[in-house]
Amino acid sequence: MAQDNANDYKFPVETIDLPSGGKIYGKDSPLYGGKVDIKYMTAKEEDILTSQNLIKKGVVIDKLLNSLIATPGVVSDDLLVGDKNAIMIAARILAYGGEYPVEVMHPTTGEKVEHTFDLTSCPFKEIPDGVDYSENKFELELPVTKIKITYKLLTGKDEAAILQDLKSLQKIGQTAEITTRLKKIITSVNGDDTTATINNFVQNMLSKESLFLREEVSRINPDIDLTQEVEIGGETVTVVIPMTVEFFWPKTGA
Repeated sequence: MAQDNANDYKFPVETIDLPSGGKIYGKDSPLYGGKVDIKYMTAKEEDILTSQNLIKKGVVIDKLLNSLIATPGVVSDDLLVGDKNAIMIAARILAYGGEYPVEVMHPTTGEKVEHTFDLTSCPFKEIPDGVDYSENKFELELPVTKIKITYKLLTGKDEAAILQDLKSLQKIGQTAEITTRLKKIITSVNGDDTTATINNFVQNMLSKESLFLREEVSRINPDIDLTQEVEIGGETVTVVIPMTVEFFWPKTGA
């Protein structure tokens, strides 16, 4: 029997694991079990990828992920950045397969080669022992001043806000990426969670302690490992898989 309504079509859905394990979202979250359902890309998602308006606004990836996520109550803004990365990799594999041919550049010589990455060989970063992921709140004593702070891991919403703040600064000829990020990461200073206190602290933070915090965030942040080894000019180098337009829009002969 012919379909009476296009909405009657059922599209396949896959369940994928999240690097965070899900506990950080809380027991009431549909992500608490550490999994999310995503559907296969369709022509609808290809329209999203080619929307110049969405590309210009810098929201094309979020629109794409929200269209693909099939678990009710989950939006990309709420996801940790590492979990978003894992969904992007899984979505690309489901749509076009695990092979990703793209041009890569030697980090020091600048030499470029065509290389095909195997996206199915991207493991999750190992979560360190002794870290409590029951909520997105972590405590840290800074090594020099002994100031005690709490901090969080950034979500898609946080990253979007950071990007907007950086664009606003750029319009007036300023750049402040590190302090802008730290203001989103730090949630309290010696128990004081007011915005004024956090902003003032960040502006006067010792560079040694800024680095210490950023390294700690990187250490505990659940993510998917996007580095692979590539042969360039007879040398084996480690490169980060580039997320170019070809990632979700592979070259075709059409």
